[in-house]
Amino acid sequence: MKRPIIGILTWREGKRFAEPTYFRRLLKAGQELGCTVFLFSPNDVLGGGKQVRGYVPGKSGGWQARIFDRPDAVFDRYRYTPTQAFKNYVAFRRTSNFLYANNRLANKWRVHEVLHRDSRMHRWLPETYLYNRQSLVNMLGKHSLLYVKPLNGTGGRNILSIEKRGDELRLLGRNKQRAKVATVVRDKAAAQRWVDRWTRQEKYIVQQGLRLQLVPSRAVDMRLLIQKNGQGEWSITGHGIRVGPERSATSNLHGGGKAIPVSVFLRPRFGEEHTAQIVHDCEQLAFQTAETLEDHFGRMVEFGLDIGIDVEGRAWLIEVNPKPAREIFREMGATEQYKNAITRPLEYAIYLAKTQGREGREPLLKRKVARG
Repeated sequence: MKRPIIGILTWREGKRFAEPTYFRRLLKAGQELGCTVFLFSPNDVLGGGKQVRGYVPGKSGGWQARIFDRPDAVFDRYRYTPTQAFKNYVAFRRTSNFLYANNRLANKWRVHEVLHRDSRMHRWLPETYLYNRQSLVNMLGKHSLLYVKPLNGTGGRNILSIEKRGDELRLLGRNKQRAKVATVVRDKAAAQRWVDRWTRQEKYIVQQGLRLQLVPSRAVDMRLLIQKNGQGEWSITGHGIRVGPERSATSNLHGGGKAIPVSVFLRPRFGEEHTAQIVHDCEQLAFQTAETLEDHFGRMVEFGLDIGIDVEGRAWLIEVNPKPAREIFREMGATEQYKNAITRPLEYAIYLAKTQGREGREPLLKRKVARG
């Protein structure tokens, strides 16, 4: 086969890109794999899709444009923003006929609905509803801790926690700029008014809060990365524990959290045997999530799962990100996992380009756990 051509679909404004550092590493990995890789946006498709204006790193820095033949496969890294450009991208995805390594995923509520319909997922799913005043009141009557999250968005922005403490309700969150916001109200009606103001511009979900304070006053969760590899198999690339800053509703590294290897963090708290059971359960959760979502939404290439581990050691699926960051491995000094995290989507795209059409659609799920 000729040298595979892989396109990376992403946001572009002039020669500015959304994830420039990651993309430089991704394109370098493509060179090492022996394929041609370039960045492009929906407006860069030319001649009815026969050619693409692609961007590669310039010799003296920055990015340079070149005309490439139609890609053999496309890895979609276009991430959500509340803009017209994103709406144009959605329309482009509906009408373009490239061979995509990954389909689009729906918003948090739709993903929860799909997962909840699969009874195999129930033990890992916290109680979740679309936000309205009545669902907030109902959930406050059942749980002492809640999270209010936007249907779209990543990075810990606009997530709010509500905690009952005696006769008070403590609200803690991060706004669109990731700045901390905190207040205390006296009753449910005041909380409703406050949350209404917080949610007025978008749709939100309200979710059962979990006791994840394995470190006092800090949010803790596991980020697990599951990816397809060069044989078309789902495999666990790696995982790490994120410990949030003090008095923060989230553990995101963007918001000041720190990354710790899973075994280093869990063993002193749960012991060797229980830690192994927790890790195994989290990996089973990842495989089942990938299978359930792929069965519904079609071919996918990777998921970043945020998994809560409560004080009893029970795993809970907090969130699914189909276009995840992978910096947790670099933060932990896990060099091999970080390299795999960057390379595997390209390996899968090459596999897809070689097999699609010759062998037909590859099996949705080949279960193999690859550690390291």
